[in-house]
Amino acid sequence: MQKELLDCIPDGIFTVDNNWCIRSFNKAAEQITNIEQAEAIGRRCCDVFRTSICESGCALKRTLATGQPIINKVVYIVNAKGAKIPVSISTAVLKDDQGNILGGVESFRDLRAVEELHRQVQEQNQFAGIIAHSPVMRKIFDLLPAIAQGQSTVLIEGESGTGKELVAKAIHNMSRQRSKKLVALNCGALPDTLLESELFGYKAGAFTDARKDKPGRLALAQDGTLFLDEIGDISPAMQVRLLRVLQEKTYEPLGSLEPVTTNARIMAATNKSLEKLVRENRFREDLFYRIHVIRIELPSLRKRREDIPLLIEHFITHFNCLQGKDICDVSPDVLRRLMEYDFPGNIRELQNIIEHAFVLCQGGLIEMQHLPPQLRSSSAAGSAPITIPMTLNAMEETMIHESLKRNKGNKTRVAKELGINPSTLFRKMKTSKTRPDFSNSEEV
Repeated sequence: MQKELLDCIPDGIFTVDNNWCIRSFNKAAEQITNIEQAEAIGRRCCDVFRTSICESGCALKRTLATGQPIINKVVYIVNAKGAKIPVSISTAVLKDDQGNILGGVESFRDLRAVEELHRQVQEQNQFAGIIAHSPVMRKIFDLLPAIAQGQSTVLIEGESGTGKELVAKAIHNMSRQRSKKLVALNCGALPDTLLESELFGYKAGAFTDARKDKPGRLALAQDGTLFLDEIGDISPAMQVRLLRVLQEKTYEPLGSLEPVTTNARIMAATNKSLEKLVRENRFREDLFYRIHVIRIELPSLRKRREDIPLLIEHFITHFNCLQGKDICDVSPDVLRRLMEYDFPGNIRELQNIIEHAFVLCQGGLIEMQHLPPQLRSSSAAGSAPITIPMTLNAMEETMIHESLKRNKGNKTRVAKELGINPSTLFRKMKTSKTRPDFSNSEEV
């Protein structure tokens, strides 16, 4: 009877004795692993499953050592055909009527369908490698294909860590120059003399150590794209030389008397306000208007908080692959803390936080103690706590509230922006208890 009952359960289930030999193995376990019951029984479980934690962090071994069950830990097993299968495992101690330990029991659920659905959702929330589903980022995504098809100079503005170079790569990869090089140069990292030689190149004999010709970034970007990062940091003298490149499409390598023609498309980025620099006479107005043909302003992470869970998930997947770990998620407390935090370093800072947590986390869930010290207290610097607790309902209400502000209370536009039916929006607003100012919204 016990065998028939186990075979009716859709999750794979097996039991082991105190020597780690498998004593029972149900039908679902056979189907998931492609291993026959007769072949599995009597063998050590590590020889059957070959999971990602068998060698160093066996969940069943930990349960038998501590007496504590493990619930829904995500790991990978390798089936008889060599395929890597994601499963969610749960473990418990197996005892007789007198309380003597006979071994352990483990169940495992096939997550392949869930992982495929998750992959499809991820694809919907990615655009050319940029991860976002916030309305403000979606509007930028809608513009990028049209921008990519032109040859106009592009200026990308945004705080440090917002992904300006990712946007430049996306534009290049969708453009007619995608088969050619995208060449990047950080203008803020070099003094004038080095920046000039890096940008324009030089001829042999141009200076003492110039023993042979060296092509500059403009030459390397011929027929492709040149990305000038931190354009707001270049000196007035370099601004003049760059203006000539943009106006006349020519430049002279150091030590050369002959002008060279370039057809590289120029994209520039800055974490400063070029308009403000122009007003302060620190940036040439004519160069500003040459660069400022098409402008993209990337929002800070604190202005697109709805993207934070997506980015956390992305970085967890990234570091799992990089470090060979099986961390599946962050705890609700960690998510709430990260949703409250202001992220002065934006996406780059979030990536560093998750990497820090990976170093400390030895289990399957990132907890508060794994975060950097400055994030463990609610009074951390750079944090502007949201006045409502970050439950899922509260996060939903925050998104509706912010969308209402963006659309000046127009509910029809809000429903379209959030991708929900207007009647659903009206119902959610009517039942809300934490946003009394919903009532001031327009009906149209």
